[in-house]
Amino acid sequence: MQQTVNLTAEVREKLGRKARQVRNDNKIPAVLYGRGFENLNLSFGRQEFEKIYKEAGSSTIVTLKIDGQEPVKTLILEPQYDPITDQILHVDLYKVNMKEEIHTEIPLTFVGESPAVRDLEGNLITSKDAIEVKCLPDKLVSEIEVDISVLKTFEDSIKVSDLTIPEGIEVITDADETIAMVSEPRSEAELEEMETESTGDAEKAAIESMEAATEAEKAESEEAKEE
Repeated sequence: MQQTVNLTAEVREKLGRKARQVRNDNKIPAVLYGRGFENLNLSFGRQEFEKIYKEAGSSTIVTLKIDGQEPVKTLILEPQYDPITDQILHVDLYKVNMKEEIHTEIPLTFVGESPAVRDLEGNLITSKDAIEVKCLPDKLVSEIEVDISVLKTFEDSIKVSDLTIPEGIEVITDADETIAMVSEPRSEAELEEMETESTGDAEKAAIESMEAATEAEKAESEEAKEE
């Protein structure tokens, strides 16, 4: 059943480079757009938005209340994050026509316990964290559960076609696509080889992170000079 989620926003006057000041005020700049709808620049309190997004994600209809105007039904699209701080920088919202089907994704939540993992010491492998769907907005659900307790042997698998899909939702993702399975436990030799490789990967990731931080600092400095 579709849950009711409300979010309060205000019209944003500060655009472009001035959006940084909005963030400094502990707010998040955003844009609301939709078919036949003129884009509207908005902002919301960071704390409220982060709480709402954690609850609603990108597959729950959010009722947007803007400066006393008529409430608008929207979907929150994937926010833009700062690569260094992982803080939300900007958000797009899509104005939804409740009478028109939408094409979106619904997250998968893995529940239960796999006997192949518990008893056979196998490794759970999941290949997707969401599936593509088409439906009317009021048919959307916040998540679809995947019960991994059916994975009893290394030959068992869960495909998209095995999912229990609520009425009114059409799945676009290939029905034969495997979502979850359990692989046999790795040998000591394989684990040692993986550990060696992961150490090298970690060093490479650390270097790339340092380089990214340096580039971000340079960009910030250049922007400050221009302002």
